[in-house]
Amino acid sequence: QTVLNYAAAAAFYCHTFNLAHKGQIDAISAGDETYIKVLGKHQYVFFFISSQKLKITAYHVADNRGTQPAITAMNEACRTATPGQEVTFVTDGNPSYPAGILYLNAQENDYPPIHHQKVIGLQNLDAESEEFRAFKQIIERLNRTYKYHVRPAAGFNSNNGAVALTTLFVTNYNFLRPHMSLLYKTPVHLTELEDITTIQGKWAKIISLAA
Repeated sequence: QTVLNYAAAAAFYCHTFNLAHKGQIDAISAGDETYIKVLGKHQYVFFFISSQKLKITAYHVADNRGTQPAITAMNEACRTATPGQEVTFVTDGNPSYPAGILYLNAQENDYPPIHHQKVIGLQNLDAESEEFRAFKQIIERLNRTYKYHVRPAAGFNSNNGAVALTTLFVTNYNFLRPHMSLLYKTPVHLTELEDITTIQGKWAKIISLAA
């Protein structure tokens, strides 16, 4: 219980840190939702990942796969786009995504409309799925990595626990975990961590920067 309390306290600060330091996004981001179990019931985690820098640009835990949580995730995913930047989201056929994009594009702002591309099924049965399949595979790999890290929990006893572990997973993924496809660099480089050699020291530094 003490460890869980520490994790929840760290996640509180890391969430703010994740949002403040994720930086600019790529022109194309891939999004998807994966399920987890909380108190024996299915809940969902929405992720969006930048296609080139491979950093998680949005994450959101919800009790459904509907339009509202999709809007929340997509709004955060495009929040740090540069002025005038055209953004494309690649997702599966969940109707929550086009409905959410329609809502976001209807808002009054200075950003160009968000574009949407769908990848349907496991085989390329249409030209759109074939063209954007590679981006969908990026988010599928992220989902598998996430499920690998949360599997030992065998489900969560509270929504707060699910949110805390998801937040810490994103912190680790974006700022601490080297990626082979990025030449063993992290998706988001922090100069404050360069001279710290231990993972414990890096975590402590991130928490101190977030506090």
